Amino acid sequence: MRRIVITGLGAVTPLGCGVKRTWEKLLQGRSGIVSLKNKPGFESLPSQVAGLVPRGTNEGEWNPLTCIDQSKLRETATFTQFALAASAEALADAKWVNVTDEEREATGVCYATGLGNLEDAIQQNDIFVRNGIRKISPRIITKVLMNMPAGYISQQYGFIACNHTVTTACAAGCHAIGDAYNLIKLGQADVILAGGSEACINPFVLAGFSKARSLSTNFNEDPSKASRPFDSERDGFVIGEGAGALVLEELEHAKHRNAPIYAEILGFGQSADNYNITAPNPNGSSAYLAMKKALRNANVSPQDLDYINAHATSTKLGDVSESRAIATLLKGTGKDPQSLPVSSSKGSIGHLLGAAGAVESIFTILAIHEKIIPPTLNLQKTDIPEEDRCDYVPNETKVKTVNYALSNSFGFGGTNASLCIGSYR
Repeated sequence: MRRIVITGLGAVTPLGCGVKRTWEKLLQGRSGIVSLKNKPGFESLPSQVAGLVPRGTNEGEWNPLTCIDQSKLRETATFTQFALAASAEALADAKWVNVTDEEREATGVCYATGLGNLEDAIQQNDIFVRNGIRKISPRIITKVLMNMPAGYISQQYGFIACNHTVTTACAAGCHAIGDAYNLIKLGQADVILAGGSEACINPFVLAGFSKARSLSTNFNEDPSKASRPFDSERDGFVIGEGAGALVLEELEHAKHRNAPIYAEILGFGQSADNYNITAPNPNGSSAYLAMKKALRNANVSPQDLDYINAHATSTKLGDVSESRAIATLLKGTGKDPQSLPVSSSKGSIGHLLGAAGAVESIFTILAIHEKIIPPTLNLQKTDIPEEDRCDYVPNETKVKTVNYALSNSFGFGGTNASLCIGSYR
């Protein structure tokens, strides 16, 4: 049986560029959620906050020229650029650079996005309506296609084992890692760069989510307080942008080249929620099934879980449903849900949609590797029913040895995914 480990990590998030910077700020309880009220087009929207990747030329700020060739800037959208930057960091971290032709043949890409590049599609449509075909960009189709991050990563590094894209809304990043895990187990590749990317913070997208009554609107004057997973004052999620990339590798292959090993992917589970196209079943049955499958695939008992990185977006329906699913998972094991640390990083960075599962898997891996659990920001008082309540790690980190953890992602359309990740031994 082939075992799959994580040997490299890369990230671009609202807390900054780079895994180390993001992780440190997350543990410090910092927020990357800012106001949009002074940005053109957002001033009339009900929700005026978002998790924006900081732009600029200072260390840790997003400057595409530092990681992307000038010739590629005009032909790539921001979500592809984020993916290229996170992937470059992950591959360098894994020391999987300057590889041979044979090694490139054994390396693939599984990447994800939720909405992709709507910005250019909207702009180019306006240009077409006003000026006709002569003025639209010849690059518009390749800039908006969902599989461009995977395509450009594959092209840049010459990886040819697979070139695979996942677009399952907010579960996409987690699904991409799960697919990579399964492909390596099947012998389709020895190494896969997996992750997710999103860059869709524009007025049209926020207007759409606002009409669906999904976004937080009560904290426009205090953006850092807007995303409140499990808190009684939560009133919707905060949209975010960024990218996460992980290098998954077959264990013997990693050991042969003395690669650094962060953790091991032990299992993957997925399920469908047929309750509602945008809302989870209140009883948490489908979320429970995804977690149950991940643990069964990993041959890990629920009572052995040390941590869950929750999907928990800061919506009343979602947070309660997921907590109920966790309580169901632990039922009959003798483990009290309130003794299990369950935290959501969305209080710090918002909801990165198709990139969320990738970035949050990185946080789960680092919790295992560094024996410290990140906090749930802005949690003052929970309204989760007592029988379903967990230890939500409010506002401060928790030092704890984590041998087994789950990372959950659930998406619109009723699509759920859960990864079981363990310490490497």
